[in-house]
Amino acid sequence: MTDILISEKAGIRYLHFSSDWIQGAMRITRPWSLELEYTREMMSCLLLRTDPTWPRNALLIGLGSGSLTKFLRRHRPAARLTVAEIEPKVVAAAQQYFHLPEDDAHLQIVIADGADFLAGSDKQFDLIMVDGYDAEARTGRLDSLACYLDCRSRLSEEGLLVVNLLSRRKGSAASIERLLEAFGSRALAFPSCASGNVIAFAAAGTAIGLGLGDMRQTARALKSATGLNLLPTLARLEGWHHCPGGQVRL
Repeated sequence: MTDILISEKAGIRYLHFSSDWIQGAMRITRPWSLELEYTREMMSCLLLRTDPTWPRNALLIGLGSGSLTKFLRRHRPAARLTVAEIEPKVVAAAQQYFHLPEDDAHLQIVIADGADFLAGSDKQFDLIMVDGYDAEARTGRLDSLACYLDCRSRLSEEGLLVVNLLSRRKGSAASIERLLEAFGSRALAFPSCASGNVIAFAAAGTAIGLGLGDMRQTARALKSATGLNLLPTLARLEGWHHCPGGQVRL
């Protein structure tokens, strides 16, 4: 059973599982913001599907401190969010210490193994975000070809999968190969950020072809509307990833 530990330093509250390993963070004065760099990078999916009503339905696997859930709940209030979290104590801690809203018509927390939930679901989602780790930074079946195939089958025509990969623990190359196999090469991984996280994206349905200039314009609009600054992330992507014709394709 997971021990939930809460710590605070310099105005930031942290969630840990039985160790110093940080599983989530919240700046106490800005509880709806994305404090950790990798969570901001995961939310750069909003640069790839630019319809302001997207996503209409989202599945988040792994709750942590609820940062991604809270951000979407505030800035995409019409979206229906489903969160699959295996540990009930994580949900309780997120509600007590990290301002996670209670369930309502637009937010449903399900106590379930994420891989099992995907395999047994018949719902379609515009967005699936996978950020599930235990106290030893293990993903289990979430980082398997079978799970990525289940993700692809659950995505809508406008669907995107976003996965947090911890390269610091074991490298991400094998995980990216599994994503490429599951999604017919329609996958893209950002370079590792300072924390050691690699964020990977995979697409189903409608092809993505976006000019970097248009993406910068979208990033500026998002920053104005939400406070989320994705311009540095976009600059990292542009400097690292080959963008033929000045476009990101997925």
